[in-house]
Amino acid sequence: MSRLPASVAAGNPVTADVGAEILRQGGSAGDAAAAMVLTACVAETVFTGLAGGGFATYVDAATSSVSCLDFFVTIPGLAGRHTDRVLEEVPIDFGGQIVPYAVGAASVAVPGLPAGVAALHERWGRLPWQEVVEPAIRHAEQGVSFSPPQATVLATVAVAMLRGHGRSAYERAGEVLGGGATLHHPGLADALQMLADVGPSAFYTGPIGEQIVSAIGAEGDLTEADLRAYAVRESAPRTGHLAGRPVFSRGNDLDDILGTVSDLQLTDDPVEMARRLVAALRNNPRPGDTTSQAVVDAEGNACAVTTSLGLASGVWLPDYGIHLNSMLGESELLRGENEPGTRMNSMMTPLAMFDDDGLVLVGGAAGSSRIRSALVQMLVHVVNDGMPVDEAIAAPRLNPVPGRVHLEPGFGDEVRAALAEHDEVVQWPGLDAYFGGVAAIDRSGPGADPRRGGDTRRT
Repeated sequence: MSRLPASVAAGNPVTADVGAEILRQGGSAGDAAAAMVLTACVAETVFTGLAGGGFATYVDAATSSVSCLDFFVTIPGLAGRHTDRVLEEVPIDFGGQIVPYAVGAASVAVPGLPAGVAALHERWGRLPWQEVVEPAIRHAEQGVSFSPPQATVLATVAVAMLRGHGRSAYERAGEVLGGGATLHHPGLADALQMLADVGPSAFYTGPIGEQIVSAIGAEGDLTEADLRAYAVRESAPRTGHLAGRPVFSRGNDLDDILGTVSDLQLTDDPVEMARRLVAALRNNPRPGDTTSQAVVDAEGNACAVTTSLGLASGVWLPDYGIHLNSMLGESELLRGENEPGTRMNSMMTPLAMFDDDGLVLVGGAAGSSRIRSALVQMLVHVVNDGMPVDEAIAAPRLNPVPGRVHLEPGFGDEVRAALAEHDEVVQWPGLDAYFGGVAAIDRSGPGADPRRGGDTRRT
């Protein structure tokens, strides 16, 4: 059986450095993934944070078994719901389309990330917990360089991010923080140190949890009862097939990536392939944002993790530098009855693909409604076009929305003409974070999305 190279892929150079550091210390894929998620909560706070949630897909090399970990947010209200909750609607411009979005205390769901990272380490880690958390503490104390791609995203979502106690982290002299400046959240190192010392209980029954409830107050539904009831879930994956290759993921994501790849018929004709992709991916745009990491250790164990804060609620914990999530402000995620204590839905879907020789690829994507689009196109380039994963990630993408198809540069004139027969074609000037961010590893090595300043390391 073939083995993927020991390496990491992440949405930020700092996050990638930490993953490689943990692997060099003898850590497992579980250790490195946990450390990278926590570091992303320091270095990628436009996308994720300690008050968010996510999903992980883990491949055990010894057994070729795949497991899925669900630590996404839950609906609050176990102690009763307020009838006078107020969500403040804010317009966000995604790719030239104004998308409604809502913030405020009433948008905050029960966070899962602290419990999920601890469960990831407990289930598949081997280094001491304190060693896994330490790099994130170090970077939180020092601050990190704010990457230009994140600065571009911040400018887009500033109306949601530049609110409340923590807005000063994203401003300098009254201007929105630019690329290359130092990003520092006062108090965040203290929260991470508490996580290292006492574990995730600090967020659910301890002082951080108490401050979460206090910050929300009577303007939202989240109470001590919701925090106490939170639990991480582990499950077996579901399976789809792309050109006969099994693809494993959690399988109940909102955009049904496994159904999408299973129904997609590949072709070498670029025009017809573009048409088929548009038909398969046609969907409404959804607000929100995410980040992903992928890691493979020296034994061939592999893990992909995707986490999110939404676009952030504008509610901060003043003592801990933590921005609370805004998942209840994403109306497209609120499907079904949404009873208190139940998981919210999500498009996040880290995955693993196999062939007859074993694991082919492990990875995930960020970008809300563009998660499926980015992952499917990356997989098509790997399987259909024989690209190494770094080239597949960097290849131009399309994204269909009602009445339009957004295109990055690089598609041929014949493709644009064919798509323009039925839709308005919106030609973008370059690769853009709008089209999602992929982090993945295949047999050729790691790949991370240039659209979001991603980076990779081999060990």
